[in-house]
Amino acid sequence: MSAKVNRKENSNHDGADETSEKEQQEAIEHIDEVQNEIDRLNEQASEEILKVEQKYNKLRQPFFQKRSELIAKIPNFWVTTFVNHPQALLGEDDEEALHYLSRVEVTEFEDIKSGYRIDFYFDENPYFENKALSKEFNVNESGDPVSKSTEIKWKAGKDLTKRTGQTPNKVGKKRQHEEPESFFTWFTDHSDAGADELGEVIKDDIWPNPLQYYLVPDMEDEEGDDDDEEEGLEDIDEGEEEEGEDDDEEDGDGEDGEEDAEDD
Repeated sequence: MSAKVNRKENSNHDGADETSEKEQQEAIEHIDEVQNEIDRLNEQASEEILKVEQKYNKLRQPFFQKRSELIAKIPNFWVTTFVNHPQALLGEDDEEALHYLSRVEVTEFEDIKSGYRIDFYFDENPYFENKALSKEFNVNESGDPVSKSTEIKWKAGKDLTKRTGQTPNKVGKKRQHEEPESFFTWFTDHSDAGADELGEVIKDDIWPNPLQYYLVPDMEDEEGDDDDEEEGLEDIDEGEEEEGEDDDEEDGDGEDGEEDAEDD
């Protein structure tokens, strides 16, 4: 009797397992259907976001142009901006060469996804013949990211990419970064166009608001001035406290003298 009961219980348990597995399989199929809908909406959202990006990219262009015109009035704006960036992008030789950098422009292509181009415009300088250097990022027919750039026409003995032992600039030393390669080596490096760190830093960090990096020293000076003012106030407070203590001592001496006179 007991064995039969056990077999019946096992039979019921197996049936429950089969029902449970069936329900799980149905749930998985429904999850897959729901996930497909989520993916479809994500694709639709990406298309809508792209349209919005294209719209506002066009709206930003006149302001970028106006900003470039104003920047042109400030000597060494761009080299200062690059030097002040926390990633220590330049060595000392690069810094000297970028003193001749007069304008930077970032252009995102029409559909944005296909890539962008960064243009650097230079005044006459002792390093190379080019008036402009560009690096462009896009995708090829296979959909793989690729890049191409201007060939730099170096003047005799001035090729900064062949120099060794560049020392980081003072800002770089202060931040304890490793000694950087020449900035101009970037124009010949096409090894990983899909993850070009310097290109992304310029496009996504520096270009949207270069003023924040140009003003870094001034901000530090202001902080230093504030510290000096606080120290000055502390000195004044300490001085007043010392004077108060001296006055108390003098008052005490005066009272002692009066008591002595009364005793006499």
